[in-house]
Amino acid sequence: MADQPLWHGRFEASPAEALMMFTESLSFDQKLWRDDIIGSIAHVKGLAHAQIISEAESDKVISALNTVAQEFNDGKFVFVASDEDIHTAIERRVTQLAGDAGAKLHTGRSRNDQVATALRLWCKRELTNIAQLTLALCDVFNKRAQEFGWGSDGVYLPGYTHMQRAQPVLLAHHFAAHAWAMLRDVDRLTQTIERLDVSPLGAGALAGSSLPLDADFVATELGFARRFNNSLDAVSDRDFVAEALFDLALIGVHLSRLGEEWVLWTTQEFSFAVLDDAYSTGSSMLPQKKNADIAELARGKSGRLIGNLTGLLATLKGMPLAYNRDLQEDKEPLFDSVNQVALALRALAGMISTAKFNTSTMQSAADSELLGATDLAEWLVAQGMPFREAHAHVGALVSKSIRDSVPLSQLVTDDKKLGDKAAELLKPGVGVKRRTTKGGSGPVPGATQAIELSAALTVMHARVATFNAPQTNS
Repeated sequence: MADQPLWHGRFEASPAEALMMFTESLSFDQKLWRDDIIGSIAHVKGLAHAQIISEAESDKVISALNTVAQEFNDGKFVFVASDEDIHTAIERRVTQLAGDAGAKLHTGRSRNDQVATALRLWCKRELTNIAQLTLALCDVFNKRAQEFGWGSDGVYLPGYTHMQRAQPVLLAHHFAAHAWAMLRDVDRLTQTIERLDVSPLGAGALAGSSLPLDADFVATELGFARRFNNSLDAVSDRDFVAEALFDLALIGVHLSRLGEEWVLWTTQEFSFAVLDDAYSTGSSMLPQKKNADIAELARGKSGRLIGNLTGLLATLKGMPLAYNRDLQEDKEPLFDSVNQVALALRALAGMISTAKFNTSTMQSAADSELLGATDLAEWLVAQGMPFREAHAHVGALVSKSIRDSVPLSQLVTDDKKLGDKAAELLKPGVGVKRRTTKGGSGPVPGATQAIELSAALTVMHARVATFNAPQTNS
């Protein structure tokens, strides 16, 4: 009966409207239509493989499923009031199209293993897409690093600790720092995809089936790496959703940190970067304004992503085996986080790739003599002075320079322990070239890092490409 849910046979009364309104998930789980149909086709093939239904019945049901897929693609699928979720909606329509054969679609299957299967298929595709978008942003960082140079003539700017100018660093080194962090994000995503690459189909409601189902056959049909080991675990496991939400939240944290930086860099006070008009906004009242809204929203949405993760963890923490309706709450935060991170990655890649940099302003800020204080201390160390003594000696000169408004270079020149040679360290562009340790921000280690970063990106692109090419629902 089209006006009754598929489970109505157990009940004498129709479900109350309040119950249906509170328990429905169709409003958000429609995203899974493609995955549910893919899972259903594999299940039907499995039923025929096990000789539970005939090949003719299998062909008829699969034809109906393909028709439903076309209806979704064409925007012509019609939902009815009794459709609780995307899974029951598709089964109802298939039964309408295929008749008695369609009524056999759910043989040996529960919505519990059906939902888990569709969600895993969706995650495989969408997390692969996020990994590719993250790599695209890494590629932007790498390209801009190469543009501004890793060599002795590379553009440099102040590096900061505690948001105070600390030491000059190559702009390429700064870009690469973000790229390395986001490469770790991609690595986490690929590991999550590999762990979730398990087929739950055949687990049934919680205990499997008395029918001769071949879960390995269905897993292969679906492109999963393996089948489940325990039916109870298969239908109740949402570790993969929690992992995905953590991965996405941490990407969001990295993007938030990046956003904060660009909010600062594009202020008149910093004036390190200028956004392209296409990637900035104006004010409804202040005609002169050019706002870094993408950067601000990247910063702001991180709280939303963290909230999605903590919300799901709170839902899962008291969940008994096996399936409970609470698990319906896994989808909205997951769908939201995937969507928001995808939007942010695309917007930030465009913003950074088109931005212009005031390199003279950057370098002028990094050429402050005070940023050479560590070089002076290390110069004294090279002369045999203990570091703590050298630190205190230079610190006293810095204090005097600030207090008496005397150039530090003059004090260094006049100092008996330092002198003219040490004062050379304070000249513009000298300090950034003195970083020689591996992984440091200097031309020598920079040449190595440039090769390492490009190689790491190539390896990660190849790794992500081993997953199925994504066709997003988002």
